[in-house]
Amino acid sequence: MTTTPTTPPNPPNPAHPSAAAVAVAADLAPTGTLRASINLGNPVLAQGTPDAPSGITVDLAREIGARLGLPVELLCFDAARKSFEAMADGRADLCFLAVDPAREKEVAFTSPYVVIEGVYAVPRGSAITTVEEVDAPGVRIGVKQGSAYDLFLTRSLAHATVVRGEEGVDVFRAEGLEAGAGIRQPMTAYAAAHADDVRLLEGRFMEIRQAVGTTVDRRPETVAFLRDTVEDLKANGFVTASLHRAGQDPALLAP
Repeated sequence: MTTTPTTPPNPPNPAHPSAAAVAVAADLAPTGTLRASINLGNPVLAQGTPDAPSGITVDLAREIGARLGLPVELLCFDAARKSFEAMADGRADLCFLAVDPAREKEVAFTSPYVVIEGVYAVPRGSAITTVEEVDAPGVRIGVKQGSAYDLFLTRSLAHATVVRGEEGVDVFRAEGLEAGAGIRQPMTAYAAAHADDVRLLEGRFMEIRQAVGTTVDRRPETVAFLRDTVEDLKANGFVTASLHRAGQDPALLAP
């Protein structure tokens, strides 16, 4: 894990913040710095290096900090589970994760700011031709441990089994599994790079709703501020512009 200190660009008059903003800032960032957990393992959400991260989650963290007049510290991880753990154990104040019932026990989420898809890859010669056929006896699915699709498949599969690793496609290849699960964008690139022996199945097995989150013990006013801010940034074009700058499809914007 690497931390990257940043300062808010043009904070909204931090010398004279409103009483409500002061209360939210104190509750959300009790150290005086907004510590944001960034998952570099999801290339749709964050790009770059731990020392110089970029992308929609980085932009959101900095904008939230700017609106509260707070400096921002970016804590970068290579997996969603590590990002989640950083906030759950008090090292981070803010996270950017997929909404999931297992996480909602500890995380108060906003509405999604982007929606991405979970898809399957299979060996090119596989008899499996549809997403529905993956959930069958004897089918083993490689997943990234602790990812949104790990949580979803663990909960929803009736017959197939989940095999966890540092990367779903790596365990899929290394152990000769019947399927590998992942996010559409990197899975599409992976299948294109291994077109001789891997293919993607048409369709998706889940929608992954990416949202901003903080711990459930924050004040209702703090959670409301985050939710209102995300809705504003979706409506005013901030999220669309950030996705475009990062080379991501602006159509990922959540409704």
